[in-house]
Amino acid sequence: MTKYFIVTLLLLFGVTNKAQAQFGFSHEIGGIMGPVAFQSDYGERNDISTNAGNTGFGIGLIHYLNFSYKAECNCYTPETYFNDHFKLRSELSYNKTNLQHFGEWVADKKTSLTARQLRAMQGSTAVTNIGMQLEFFPFSIRDFTANIGSWAPFVSLGGQFSFFKPTAESSLGPGLGQLPTVTPIKYIDAFDVKGGTTWSVVSSVGTRYKLTELSDLMVDLRFQYYFSNWVDGLSPDPKVYLENRANDWNVWLNFGYIYYLN
Repeated sequence: MTKYFIVTLLLLFGVTNKAQAQFGFSHEIGGIMGPVAFQSDYGERNDISTNAGNTGFGIGLIHYLNFSYKAECNCYTPETYFNDHFKLRSELSYNKTNLQHFGEWVADKKTSLTARQLRAMQGSTAVTNIGMQLEFFPFSIRDFTANIGSWAPFVSLGGQFSFFKPTAESSLGPGLGQLPTVTPIKYIDAFDVKGGTTWSVVSSVGTRYKLTELSDLMVDLRFQYYFSNWVDGLSPDPKVYLENRANDWNVWLNFGYIYYLN
């Protein structure tokens, strides 16, 4: 997995530096962190306790291509709608979430074997993402850059390649995924913690705040949908268990700091 990171980062570095040499972009770098709510096959669908309980934390490094400014001449680029309203964001991020079952079917009043098996299950998933998003700013990027204390709302859409590694165990003992004495019937032969890779689509809405001439604060709310149902290590048959038919996804509230490289 480290080999893939290095190759991808070198490619991104080469592309952005070649682009700067040819077209005169400027660069911004920063960091993000914040809570993650992970939606998976753990917990009852559309249940508040599941949404609140299966939460984790994420961190990331971000890089922007700023099309409105040329670092080599310390000047603005020729004004076009694209230059003044779009930025390209590259990102390397990591998030981890502890998972367990919540909701009606694991309530203390439930005494069936399945309820006891569900209550005994717990797991986690750690996900590393690398990818890009195109951010759209409805108001002028030039005006925002020139005014300390101003705000710049944005929306974004992009894709990421994700490396995931889930874990799972049961307090009833070993054999989770195989033994019916430990495993709820829906998770028999629907259990895999080897980990893997998948693509994901990312969309967010947020805003920047101009803190100083060369720095911004940022907050954004992100939705990330994985093209896999194995990110949490569980994947019951979607034709039988309709409540588990959706792939895994998460919502991440990011707080960030961005610095402009001159």
